[in-house]
Amino acid sequence: MTRNWKYFAGLLPGVLVLAGNLYGGWMTLANAAFILVFLGIAEWFMGEDHDNAHSAAADSLPELLLVLHAVLHGLCLLTFFYGINQGILQGAWIWTAALSLGIHGGSSAIVIAHELIHKKENGKQWIGRLLLASTGNFYFHVHHLRIHHRWVGTAHDAATARKGESVYGFFVRSIVQQIRQAAESEDKRLKGKFLSWDNEMLRPLFIHALILGLAIAFSGLIGLLAYGFSCFMSCFLLEYVNYIEHYGLQRAEDEKVTPEHSWSTDKTVSRYLLIDLSRHADHHAFPSRPYHTLRSYSDAPTLPGGYAGLVIPALIPPLWYALVHPRIDALQHAH
Repeated sequence: MTRNWKYFAGLLPGVLVLAGNLYGGWMTLANAAFILVFLGIAEWFMGEDHDNAHSAAADSLPELLLVLHAVLHGLCLLTFFYGINQGILQGAWIWTAALSLGIHGGSSAIVIAHELIHKKENGKQWIGRLLLASTGNFYFHVHHLRIHHRWVGTAHDAATARKGESVYGFFVRSIVQQIRQAAESEDKRLKGKFLSWDNEMLRPLFIHALILGLAIAFSGLIGLLAYGFSCFMSCFLLEYVNYIEHYGLQRAEDEKVTPEHSWSTDKTVSRYLLIDLSRHADHHAFPSRPYHTLRSYSDAPTLPGGYAGLVIPALIPPLWYALVHPRIDALQHAH
């Protein structure tokens, strides 16, 4: 099986969400259990894949996969509202379905959006922004491209976690500061005309408002609240990923961004479920490099586990510190 085909395994969570929305009951927990429990445990026992080989640039599979992910998430949203409307999702199962949907938003929609907003084509960028809006996110696109990539590892970057900062403290601080920094960037770009359609933060808010209207129209207040919960989960997962990607790594403001300023992992689950987002060091070194061509660096800081396997440790600060701080200390001593 070639590298490009392996990424198609990342479509399975979306299929599980669809099944939960259309069948209800215990099936609504399928994606949450698959990601947080099964993969969260299995990843500690599964191996790594250091393969750097990739097929020719003309291969259409990587681009096709991005489209499939985007369509699949749209179907997940529609079937969620449909399931509530038709009574398939009732009572507590509405919230378990929302949990699975939110996890899919954070592990698929936002990950795909991240890839698309780095594309040069306007159409692909717009699909990325639409995916972000569908998860309730209106700041990531601006902050990630203009601020995070420029200031990663410095005090200027709200998306870089400080050593000793818990994921909970980071979640609040990072979101507040990212919104502020993104708004300041937009205000500067628009030369004070912040309240305009050209504002790249207000447009996704408008799109999100339309989705909120769809939620109310098809699934009532309960659908609106459950969808809001799913958006919270998606954004929490986004910030969890931001948290582990640069935690405790520092860079001087005048220092060039190199692979040593990002944590990476070649854990097989993270690589193919998240279209090589886990090869984050190469992404920051070459932001425009397509996901299926990202490389592994033997000298880049390596996480103690994969993205799925580190969710629970990150939620327990003393455990997270015990796993990661020795690695940070070793990196500092090496320099």
